[in-house]
Amino acid sequence: MIDAIALLFVCLGVGECLHRVAGLPLPPSVIGLLVLLLWLAVMRRERPLLNTVSGWLTAHLSLMFVPAAVGLINQGPALARYGIGLVVATTVSTLLTMLVTVSVFRFVVKRVGSGAAQVTA
Repeated sequence: MIDAIALLFVCLGVGECLHRVAGLPLPPSVIGLLVLLLWLAVMRRERPLLNTVSGWLTAHLSLMFVPAAVGLINQGPALARYGIGLVVATTVSTLLTMLVTVSVFRFVVKRVGSGAAQVTA
């Protein structure tokens, strides 16, 4: 289990280094995820411990949002000023994302055939 956690932290560290050294415009955590994806693509074998750790992190994902929520509370004046715009932008972008997702799904089902629709469970 420690190996899987270490792998995640190494990828995060590499992402941080690449962000600082190369000045990439992506956040370091996103770069770290891309490094992990590249590593998993190159090392093609199953990682049950990585599945266990990532499953645990996903199950407790709501805890990861607590610091962000506390940070929002500290930004009361900014929320009072831009709150309506943020809610509208978030709602519109969520609806657009849902529409695009449904459109792509329908396109793929038509293209691949009806057999793909049965696999959506």
